[in-house]
Amino acid sequence: SLCAKMAALSGGAPWRRGWLPALQLVRRGSKAVTRHWKAMHFQRQKLMAVTEYLAPRPAIPPRCLTPRKERVEEDSGYMRLLRQQVEEVFRDNRMIAICQYNSMPGEDLVLMRHYLRKYNIEVKFVLNEIVRPVLAQSKYKNLLPLFVARNILLVSPELKAKEMLRVLKGVPQVNLLGACIEDTILSRQGVENFAKLPPLEVSQGQTVGALSLLPSQTSSLLQRGPAHLTALLDEHIRRLQAGGTGTPPEPPPAQSSEGH
Repeated sequence: SLCAKMAALSGGAPWRRGWLPALQLVRRGSKAVTRHWKAMHFQRQKLMAVTEYLAPRPAIPPRCLTPRKERVEEDSGYMRLLRQQVEEVFRDNRMIAICQYNSMPGEDLVLMRHYLRKYNIEVKFVLNEIVRPVLAQSKYKNLLPLFVARNILLVSPELKAKEMLRVLKGVPQVNLLGACIEDTILSRQGVENFAKLPPLEVSQGQTVGALSLLPSQTSSLLQRGPAHLTALLDEHIRRLQAGGTGTPPEPPPAQSSEGH
């Protein structure tokens, strides 16, 4: 090396060596890139296609083989219990509302449950893998598209749609998707329209009043003709009697507008 040569020239003694810089720059040339991608010759492409490996066909076609028996996982007792509870919920309640549940603080959830319980509305947390098999085999199978994300059920044996909407209005984390009221599936708009209806007793009174009005009008129309005819006959008899006795006829009594 260069240091060894200078040491040899200086006699080999350390104190005779000249001063050398601590940092030496060595220049190294970069290697030129001489290989580039080149398309394969068409004759070689033909050769590769001809010599391509083809796996041998099986001696027996797959369609002739006996299909494997799939293992059917048996439901545990806990799963059957949860499904039975879901069936009881849909059987024993007249109003079942399906809502999308988003994450919310525990205090807000407890407060929402408290307000709903005042109107006899219970909150049920359900799993889609539990509810979907139950609904698929029941008359509520049209509710399956609503059970996609995390859902909760608001159930009540009474029709408390107006009170439920009033509570959910202050809970933006719970969105109403639809409901089943009296075995009738309703959308969110349908539930809002149902909540605007008057109570059942008021509706029944209005219906009875409308039905009783028509027979009364029909009865008055049927009685108008005979009453008018009776009044005319009475007047004619009175005039005949007055003419036979020579006394002036008495004026007829005032008739109502219905007699005309």
